[in-house]
Amino acid sequence: RDIAGIFAMIRMLGALIGAAERADQLASDLAARLARIAATPRPLPKPQAYFEEWDDPLISGIGWVSELIEIAGGEDALPKLRLQQAAKDRIIVPDMVREAAPDVILASWCGKKVVPERIRNRPGWGDIPAVANNRIVEIKSPLILQPGPAALTDGLDAIVKALWPAPNT
Repeated sequence: RDIAGIFAMIRMLGALIGAAERADQLASDLAARLARIAATPRPLPKPQAYFEEWDDPLISGIGWVSELIEIAGGEDALPKLRLQQAAKDRIIVPDMVREAAPDVILASWCGKKVVPERIRNRPGWGDIPAVANNRIVEIKSPLILQPGPAALTDGLDAIVKALWPAPNT
């Protein structure tokens, strides 16, 4: 479950429906877009981002989300979990996030609205930079949690905007 897998899926679906050339072009165009975004100059240090896929229990983001954070110019606060495909293998304890001290919390609670206040009010989370600086950002689940073109376009754009907000926002 990584970005290469998303490109393979696009190409496979295209071949199955008789649109292999169009699918290959789409995958190539998306890859070029990701390369352009990754090459965008950004200030240092890179912001640390924690992606929360679910709130009870806490589940961190899947592999392609970790990759998208890096493409957007950030660093995944819990990068080792990106290799775990099953959600049950990405269940974490709150202390892991406190210790990682992310600059930004990206949340997408698969099918339900993110409630930033619930994140803010978790015991001991007030000192996390993302919480202290009010950088808790919801990304709608259809944009980021489905391995397809939306994650590579609108989902990535939402991550870029969260990591690199325009001045005075």
